[in-house]
Amino acid sequence: MELENNADFTIAQLSAALRRRRVTSVDLTEYCLDQIERLQPRLNAFISVTRTGAMQAARRADREIRRGDYRGPLHGVPMSLKDLFWTKGTATSAGSKILRRFVPKVNAAVVDRLLENGAVLLGKTNLHEFAFGATNMNPHYGPVRNPWDSARISGGSSGGSAAAVACGLGVYSLGTDTGGSIRIPAAACGCVGLKPTFGLVPLAGVVPLSRSLDHVGPICRSVEDAAIVLDYVAGEPRRTRYAASLSPRLQGLRIGIPKDYFFERLEPDVRAKVVEAALEMERAGARLKDVSIGGMKETADLAGTITVAEALAFHRRWLDRKPQLYGEDIRIRMQDARAMTALAYLTAVERCRAYAARMESVLQDADMLLAPSIPVGAPLIETTEIPWGRAREDIRLSLLRLTRPANLSGLPALTVPCGFTRSRLPVGLQLIGRRRHEHTILNAALAYELRTPWHEQFPQLPVHP
Repeated sequence: MELENNADFTIAQLSAALRRRRVTSVDLTEYCLDQIERLQPRLNAFISVTRTGAMQAARRADREIRRGDYRGPLHGVPMSLKDLFWTKGTATSAGSKILRRFVPKVNAAVVDRLLENGAVLLGKTNLHEFAFGATNMNPHYGPVRNPWDSARISGGSSGGSAAAVACGLGVYSLGTDTGGSIRIPAAACGCVGLKPTFGLVPLAGVVPLSRSLDHVGPICRSVEDAAIVLDYVAGEPRRTRYAASLSPRLQGLRIGIPKDYFFERLEPDVRAKVVEAALEMERAGARLKDVSIGGMKETADLAGTITVAEALAFHRRWLDRKPQLYGEDIRIRMQDARAMTALAYLTAVERCRAYAARMESVLQDADMLLAPSIPVGAPLIETTEIPWGRAREDIRLSLLRLTRPANLSGLPALTVPCGFTRSRLPVGLQLIGRRRHEHTILNAALAYELRTPWHEQFPQLPVHP
């Protein structure tokens, strides 16, 4: 099997090849490790690489597969983890100085599920410090660079995971999403990223940002791969078989197009590609309908209040004793939040519930919502603000604007590639579904993916920056 064929570098393709012994896990793992060594200086996607453990796991997987002890599609397939997941015996830094030497004694629940099914862990990926940002500009480990243009951000906070998957530094990765941290980098790097329904995937052993809004999900090269990983990490693993139930049909599907908010302040190329994707889905049999969701403009304030209050509750012990170990951006945001009252936080939580009810009400008349994932192609690394005519928007707020609603509502959402800007930067299409209806948005995304070539296009990087 030719490992350099990017179109075949998926769980679905490689697991079949492993089972038929057309490729070995050792060969596949060595290839990924060589890719990491080659491209790490350019991308800075990893904080740590577990070469010895990866090769041991690969050799073990090959032995098991040879003797007929095949555990399923993750068996022998190399992957990575955002460095927010506890890993037994391997440091979990959360992209920070404070936890640089934290070595857990147990794995996160989802990590155990992956490893028990034969996954090969290559290493821990770079992220925005404590997952508290959208750019992946990490002051301690350096920025993750976008594989399509290394002068640009990867998006965050799971930026290392998205950059790694886009370049074959592992076949898939596990990330977290509190305000868009799976979907933002996946869209910016041209990958598929899935944020499941709140509570579907366990958070035990994941360094928290905001327990009310945190989600765990996969970043992959294809929709089918996202469904495969979800099969293993969902709260009741193997009870709901997302991959087996994939059915790429759009006929009769009702897709809501928000009339306001989601299509405001968009780069023209992004708007054009998302509209083109919607029309492609309509040509395949979906029914597009305009919908209106009240109160959307308050989502930034709601998400900001809840996130920073819950983050401060977790970080207060360290902020009191060693604030100098934090990067300036998150230190200032949390210190400013010390004046927040309990009433302000509880009011935000109450308003969040009302907002979620409005979102679910709209989805009674539509099977899903369609929107852009991020409003622009990946910005340059030095960018701090996005211009919209005469106005300017903070880059963090701009990147989070379209993804936060699904976190506040707890609804499942994914991003799938839907084209490129004229600067050859990926554009992401976001689908938001009903609670616990991951299968619906996965099926719709797969149907779109099969009609377009975007998910098969990946960056070809030279060795030197």
